[in-house]
Amino acid sequence: MINNFNINNFHLWTALITPFDQNGLVDYATLDTLVAEQEAANNGILLLGSTGEGLALTLKEQQAIVEHICQLQPSVPLMVAVGGSNLKQQLEWVNYCNQLPIHGFLLGSPLYAKPGAVGQTHWFESLLNASSHPCMLYNVPGRSAVSIPIATIENLKQHKNLWALKEASGCISQFEAYRQAAPELAIFSGDDALMPYFSQAGAKGLVSVAANAWPVQTHEFVKRSLSGQHPNLFVQWSSAINSLFSVANPIPVKVLMHLQGRISSPHLRPPLTHLELTHTDDISSANNTILSWH
Repeated sequence: MINNFNINNFHLWTALITPFDQNGLVDYATLDTLVAEQEAANNGILLLGSTGEGLALTLKEQQAIVEHICQLQPSVPLMVAVGGSNLKQQLEWVNYCNQLPIHGFLLGSPLYAKPGAVGQTHWFESLLNASSHPCMLYNVPGRSAVSIPIATIENLKQHKNLWALKEASGCISQFEAYRQAAPELAIFSGDDALMPYFSQAGAKGLVSVAANAWPVQTHEFVKRSLSGQHPNLFVQWSSAINSLFSVANPIPVKVLMHLQGRISSPHLRPPLTHLELTHTDDISSANNTILSWH
């Protein structure tokens, strides 16, 4: 049975990592603990995004992870990522997840192909039509190589299943252009460090990497950002958050969580590797800063 969450009440979604053991297998015991930590902080949970290394997992692993976490019946909503470049496969994934007690989908732009407004409208509309849940589109040109065109947002803004947009271009002018095109669409920052700025521009919340390492502190960070009463938040958080992106995400956050003793291994799926991060002083310093902040 699906809990009747109002997902509009959740302003922080943690793009949850996928913990692996020393043999590179999914560490389900640790995954249970990580879910419980996000529950305790009252953060929504995004499964199998880029931070969760979703595209590096087999379909059976993806299915097993979503089913496993659904069986935990967490007291916070679950959103599942949809990404790739094969529309038929992604429609099959949406139809599979529709049968599970989840609460939303994150729909990523198709990878590699670089479609324009017409192609992206068809891609997203097909997925929105297939979904039984509210959907958040995901603008991440750093990974998909193209932005979601404004025309695509205008074409889709009336769709009954379109709930939100995750804006991860790092460009506030892009954020403002989306907001102007679809004033009723909830727009979430996809950049932790920019949350104080995006909140001033009308962001509804954050989809976060940092909340993996600092669930409670990031929740408070978002709360204060949205209140608009803490103008120095960017200065306090930016260097700490930047340390989590010194090499490809999620390498630094997994290394940090291993240093924190919260995951048994920092291993990632190839081509990513924790060996890419040769120095840990910055993330250790960031950890001390944030833990003393709140």
